[in-house]
Amino acid sequence: MGEHEASGPLWSGRLEGGLHPDVLALSQSLDVDQRLLPYDIAASKAHARMLGRQGIIPAEDVVAIVQALDSVVVDAEATDEDVHSLIERQLVAQLGETGRRVHAGRSRNDQVATAFRLWCRAHAFALIQGTADLQAILVKRAHVDGAAVLPAFTHLQRAQPVPLAHHLAAHVWSLQRDVGRFQAALDAADVSPLGAGALAGSSLPLDPVGVAADLGMASSFTNSLDAVSDRDFAVDLLYACTLCLVHCSRMGEELVLWTSQEFGWAALADDVATGSSMMPQKKNPDVAELARGRAGTAIGRLTGLLATLKGLPLTYNRDLQEDKKGVFEQVDATLGVLRLLSLAYQGMTVEAAKMRAAAADGTTVATDVAEGLVRGGVPFRDAHTEVASRIAAGERFDSPTPEEAIAARTGPGMPGVVADQLAELDRLIATTRALTAPSL
Repeated sequence: MGEHEASGPLWSGRLEGGLHPDVLALSQSLDVDQRLLPYDIAASKAHARMLGRQGIIPAEDVVAIVQALDSVVVDAEATDEDVHSLIERQLVAQLGETGRRVHAGRSRNDQVATAFRLWCRAHAFALIQGTADLQAILVKRAHVDGAAVLPAFTHLQRAQPVPLAHHLAAHVWSLQRDVGRFQAALDAADVSPLGAGALAGSSLPLDPVGVAADLGMASSFTNSLDAVSDRDFAVDLLYACTLCLVHCSRMGEELVLWTSQEFGWAALADDVATGSSMMPQKKNPDVAELARGRAGTAIGRLTGLLATLKGLPLTYNRDLQEDKKGVFEQVDATLGVLRLLSLAYQGMTVEAAKMRAAAADGTTVATDVAEGLVRGGVPFRDAHTEVASRIAAGERFDSPTPEEAIAARTGPGMPGVVADQLAELDRLIATTRALTAPSL
């Protein structure tokens, strides 16, 4: 075949004439899916090796194909429809007819699903480690500055005194659940669709289980129709990122409040703050605001993919070309926000005296005063009414102190035993650090 035919769409044998330029422009996805290139190459190598093991192509062709795949790149002039077309074009350019053999028993449907799963698996691991980085910094701050006392809030009203370590640990626990969701997303992606073909497999003697093992994936597909149409793994990763960004947004909101002049509880390092183009005095917590903003966009990406999937009949539909861009952007945003918050908390200065002054306003220990009456035999509702009346009349309590109130709360998970929490979090973070990255 000539050069023109070799570089045409992989499906061009069915239709006469060229594709209208406007249709081609809309359908091309190389600018997005080129990020799949190393994963598509790995899957193509595994597929070629399987074709050789099964006697479908000669062993010497396998060697040539695997070697040629190492030199595939996205060249600046590439106009291929997608990354899969680019790979095959460059193989044919290097190897001629041998390059055409690699697609035996394979469709772009199972090819893209495999490469996308490998990408999601690798990046779920990166998100696990990025989350652990932020956790570790928060726990370190808890060890260093954790004895500082501040009022915890409900309804953004001062409620009860807690040590800063307990407050920071609350964020670390929410991030620990994010680690679990990222691990679940990794596990969901760790299934190989190769061998499912376009939708119903192949009459060639393929070995999907062997390909999955070659790729280091946990298992192979169990239903070929489901294998090429399933994007649950992408939704899982989008959801895990979305909720992680929601947690980061809450942390960002606190940083905005704490670093304001009205609170004055903390100050960001200069290298993570910005100024104003007009007002010389400003020091703005843009990193925290960006964390909030990214969360809103993340919710939209998750909703968008769910809306795309909800109306699709089995099996593959071109709507699924829309699945990757949002996931790529979501992962980038989440990794970026985790890094920003890590920098913010790492360089933050804690104003412990101002925190304690707010906690020691004479009202945050009101519950402790009421509970003291309960220990003396007064029914709690009566004790609550009495203390509330005294507060309303202007009384403020200097006993117990915030520190004494904290020390009295020693039940599991309570602020008086926060050291136990930090020890457990140190252990969990170390366990996460010890995880082994996927092979690709």
